Amino acid sequence: MDRRKTIKTLLAGTVGAGLVVGTGGCKDDVTNEGVKNQSVQFSTNGQLPEEIIRDEKIRAEGAFFNEHEMVTVALLSNLIIPADETSGSATDAGVPDFIDFMMRDIPKNQTLIRGGLKWLDHLSLKKYETHFKDANAEQQTAMLDLIAYPDDAKPEHEFGVKFFNLFRNLVGTGFFTSKLGVEDVGYVGNRANVWDGVPDEVLKKHGLSYDQRTLDVCVKPEDREKIVEWDDEGNIIG
Repeated sequence: MDRRKTIKTLLAGTVGAGLVVGTGGCKDDVTNEGVKNQSVQFSTNGQLPEEIIRDEKIRAEGAFFNEHEMVTVALLSNLIIPADETSGSATDAGVPDFIDFMMRDIPKNQTLIRGGLKWLDHLSLKKYETHFKDANAEQQTAMLDLIAYPDDAKPEHEFGVKFFNLFRNLVGTGFFTSKLGVEDVGYVGNRANVWDGVPDEVLKKHGLSYDQRTLDVCVKPEDREKIVEWDDEGNIIG
């Protein structure tokens, strides 16, 4: 199962749309006491001032996961999105810290995620007499295969399936909204592209050609950096 390709396919169409909004670089107007200016202003990454304040408060609370849990989170994240020849791993993209932040941002997920990490350790201790983080790669993969495919999972693994579904979603979201993940997808944002028209060989193949007026008014490659002026009739001036 190529998890990277699967997640990329699911997220490629949505990550880009989410990153387009609010990247205009408006001025922040934030104090610790609240928003000074009541008009809507955005930060350079698209957040409202009150969202920035809230995020700062969440980060000030400190880490949610303990050391053992954080090691397991990092390991599990990399098993879901490992490094490959084109991109880094989930930990390279800062996914464990993202998941830790999300536990404090959406507290309702804390029980399932923390409980799922303990469930995974319990399963590992039962099967291999060691914690999940200390099991070998083959053992770790075997345990994840029990919960990574909901349709094939046994009833006794139902909680593990719920945990892994949420955890995998968090990993995918964290990775593909990071700088590394966006580069991995190949999303470049809203950029003007360049089109020089239908190639001459294609036009000739179909017995077609551009009329002279079209050629006159279209911007030539060598003139792309020039500022063009038009008259009322659509003709280029100068």
